[in-house]
Amino acid sequence: MVRIRTACATLALVGATVGVAAVPAGAAPAATRQATQAAACPTGWGSLAKTDTSATIAPVKDIRTGRHTCYDRMVIDVPGAGGDVGYSVRYVDRLHQDGSGRHIPVTGGAVLEVRVAAPAYDPETGAATYPGRAARPLPGVDLTGYRTFRDTRFAGSFEGETQIGLGLRARLPFRVLQLDDRVIVDVAHSWTATR
Repeated sequence: MVRIRTACATLALVGATVGVAAVPAGAAPAATRQATQAAACPTGWGSLAKTDTSATIAPVKDIRTGRHTCYDRMVIDVPGAGGDVGYSVRYVDRLHQDGSGRHIPVTGGAVLEVRVAAPAYDPETGAATYPGRAARPLPGVDLTGYRTFRDTRFAGSFEGETQIGLGLRARLPFRVLQLDDRVIVDVAHSWTATR
């Protein structure tokens, strides 16, 4: 009788152990998936000014935006510039237009000033190559549904530099990429790796 009780207790203990071990094994893919998704969002960009002193006379032709899983993106297209498009991107308390010093209001919890070392006009004729108007939102840019971007303002083009105000939900980390014929500004949705 003791042997039967011992055998039953042992079987019950083994069955409980196998049942408990099976639960985490089934949950492991979901936990791994969540960890992979969280790790997929970049961190460490910081919010300090980022600059490159390159310059070009190739003019700005387009400014566009896009939504991504972890960040919102602005792309400034400068066809013909190659990798020589310089920039200065930094947080400012208020956006002031180059040349005049005029304050340009930008909606949002924080304002990112984006300067690209390329004119928004043809250097030979002075004709505009980008249809932006000072203190107005960027033409063709609709920020509906964006998590971080709140407003865009074209500040103008002065002495070979184009200036843009980017209104954000809050002061968040950002990075700047310089690729052939374009400057890319990515602003993260948060300070952490989670979405």
